[in-house]
Amino acid sequence: MISLKKPLAEFYSLDKCFSPHGTHFEMPENTQLSFPDRKPDDVTLILCQGEMTIGRKYNDILIGIAQAPFIDGLSAGMIERPTEYIYTTQSLCTGYYLSSQRVMTLLDEHQLWREAFSWLTWWHRLAETRDNQLIGSSSYDQIRSTLLTMSDWDENLRSRVGVMHYIQRRTGISRSVIAEVLSALRKGNYIEMYKGKLLKVNRLPFDY
Repeated sequence: MISLKKPLAEFYSLDKCFSPHGTHFEMPENTQLSFPDRKPDDVTLILCQGEMTIGRKYNDILIGIAQAPFIDGLSAGMIERPTEYIYTTQSLCTGYYLSSQRVMTLLDEHQLWREAFSWLTWWHRLAETRDNQLIGSSSYDQIRSTLLTMSDWDENLRSRVGVMHYIQRRTGISRSVIAEVLSALRKGNYIEMYKGKLLKVNRLPFDY
């Protein structure tokens, strides 16, 4: 069974190979990352420090929050990406990016395909888990799964991300429905919130 634990050893091997060839950046909180010298479908992004949101440009749906260390677009040199993504920092972020075609060359030169496959397998499992939580699920099930996802974050990240905003962007559910469910969960002492931020999930009922 494939673990959902982030493959850190593989990340550091890839980072050591890619870093000398990348365009490095350091960006403050709430800044949108751009790639002025690259086409959107020809970018591999490596996040070394911080957190950033990844959203689809065409419909503003939030894919999730990436926490360093993280690589996105690792396979873009093999097949064109179907959509453009927007990356927005949630804290001070450092990292770099490089051409996806250059990544393919480096993987060949340094025989790092096993490490790349390991990272992509982990990323695929995360995406699969997200799809299982959201596709074909009721509004309550989507809200419930998102709250459970947020409860796994560290306390520092939870203190900076508004529950309502995050659920709305991740699921597309109306704010009024989300507010109604959150209110009921708080009254039942299923969750604890403060100033719109999630403090704790005590337990969540399967049905609403």
